[in-house]
Amino acid sequence: MATILVVDDDIAIGDMEQTVLTKAGYEVIRAFSGTEAVQILMNDRPDLVLLDLMLPGLTGESVMARIKQSAGDIPVMVVSAKIDADSKVNMLLEGACDYMTKPFDTRELLARIRLRLMEQSRQALSGRIYTYSDIRLDDSSREVTVNGNPVKLTRTEYGILKILMESPETVVTKSSLIDRVSSANEDCTESSLKTHMSHLRNKLGGAGGKDYIESIWGIGFKMNSNLN
Repeated sequence: MATILVVDDDIAIGDMEQTVLTKAGYEVIRAFSGTEAVQILMNDRPDLVLLDLMLPGLTGESVMARIKQSAGDIPVMVVSAKIDADSKVNMLLEGACDYMTKPFDTRELLARIRLRLMEQSRQALSGRIYTYSDIRLDDSSREVTVNGNPVKLTRTEYGILKILMESPETVVTKSSLIDRVSSANEDCTESSLKTHMSHLRNKLGGAGGKDYIESIWGIGFKMNSNLN
C-alpha cells in the first residue's frame, strides 16, 4: 500500500482528498502547514506528496526545496489554486512531477497519482542491484562483476542475465527469454539465443570458475541452484 502525504491547510479540501485516496487503497498522512510537512518528512518517507503552495508557515515552494535537498526522489505533485503559467513552470522546473489546479476532478487526480507512482516504481527497478552467488549486477551503471572482478557483457548478454537474476529460482522459457530480450535487442532470435547464452556462460564461468546458469532441457534456463 502506497503512502501519500497531503499538505494542505484547507481542511475541507484535505478531508476530501483523504477520503478519495483512502477509498482508492492509499494510506494518507496529513500536514496542515509547510512547517508541519517538513517535520513529518524528517521521520516518515511517503511514496508521494500532494503539495499545496499557499500554506501557513513555510510556503509550498520552500517545502519543495527542502524535499529536493533531503529526499529528492520522492515525487511531489503540486495541487494549487495558482493557475498562472509562471507558477506552473517554476514548480515543474524545481522538480515537481506534476501540477494540478484547483478545483479538480478526483478521477483525474487518482489517474495522475497512479501514473506517477508507476513511474517511480519503474525508476526504482531500473536502479536495482541484483546479486546471486558471486555475481553482482548493478542496473543503474549496467556493470556486472563476479567475485568483484568486472565482466564485460554485450547488451544482449546483459539483458539475458538480468532477466534470470530477477527471479533466480524460476525457469525462464526460451520463448519468454527471446520475447523479453528482443524487445530491446533485435539481435536476440531463436537461432542466436544458443550462441548468446554460450558466450554469457563462458564469460561468467571464466571469471568465477562456476557454471552459474543451468539449462533445463526442453524448457529454458535458470540460475544454477547447485553452486558450492
